[in-house]
Amino acid sequence: MPTEPDAEQIIMCADIAGLGASGSNIVNAVSMRPARRPAVDEQRFRDAMAASAASVGVVAATLGDERQGRTVTAALSLSLTPPTILVSIDARSTFADFVTESGGFSYSVLSEDQGIIGQAFASRIDQERRFELGAWQQWPSGQQKLVDAVTALDCEVIAAIATVSHILFIGAVIGAETCGDRRPLLWHDRQYTRVGDHIGAPQGAG
Repeated sequence: MPTEPDAEQIIMCADIAGLGASGSNIVNAVSMRPARRPAVDEQRFRDAMAASAASVGVVAATLGDERQGRTVTAALSLSLTPPTILVSIDARSTFADFVTESGGFSYSVLSEDQGIIGQAFASRIDQERRFELGAWQQWPSGQQKLVDAVTALDCEVIAAIATVSHILFIGAVIGAETCGDRRPLLWHDRQYTRVGDHIGAPQGAG
């Protein structure tokens, strides 16, 4: 019978005490106990995730005259009341620090003809040069808004959780625009792809 881990066995996540634009702490470290059973190896996990399709988006943030962004597929709707989303950013990246300092971010779901934007924001090219692709405007908050994105959201960071490898930023949605005639770009099987024919919504879907 498995036993509970000792205190020394608890995996402590990165102790990050970030200050947002408001000057208040927004990043909280959490602890996770080790799994009681062995985890799958990395390659098997990568293959399993590659088999799943995900929308491709760009998370961008603005701080003063500087703006940064990166391509993400790890984003989800967290709550309807209040409207919030969650995005996952590599804790080792300078972008995670940048979002923390900014205190806000925008999230743009790319359309199927915006793959070149996704490639640029996933590359190593200079941050400002990335914004040369696509048409960018600003939300009233000053955050970046991608024109012709399937969905564009303006978010204020209201919480952030530091895990072992990533920071989960929780954003209150304070602005939203949708282009209903555009279809999202998808990431599936380690490549960009498109949505196929609709087969109908499940009963009761709203």
